[in-house]
Amino acid sequence: MQELTKAEEQVMQVLWKRGPSFVKELLEDFPEPRPAVTTISTIVRILENKGVVGYEAFGRSHRYYALITKEEYTRYSLGEMVNQFFSGSAEQLVSFFVKEKKLSTRELDDILQLIESKRSKKK
Repeated sequence: MQELTKAEEQVMQVLWKRGPSFVKELLEDFPEPRPAVTTISTIVRILENKGVVGYEAFGRSHRYYALITKEEYTRYSLGEMVNQFFSGSAEQLVSFFVKEKKLSTRELDDILQLIESKRSKKK
């Protein structure tokens, strides 16, 4: 899987939310000032070339759909971020968020609960 640009991610977010859509329908979910139809068409074709978007033809129109799930891309993207910024260490990632994000006691308790749940499943 290839990394997506910010603009490509925005289009994918709309496709994941809306499901199969024509370009003009995708535009409806963009805030004002909306990009041009040609801009979205170009981005969708790039996504198609990257293998993350497919389409159904309806005459001269195309209805586009995601070939990957949001969860698949999130997993990939987060893995890349951990590798790039935290030397592949999930521990460094969690440490960073604990120090920098000012997590609430409830959020910390939830994280600890997830860790304990994972630990008990491994035993």
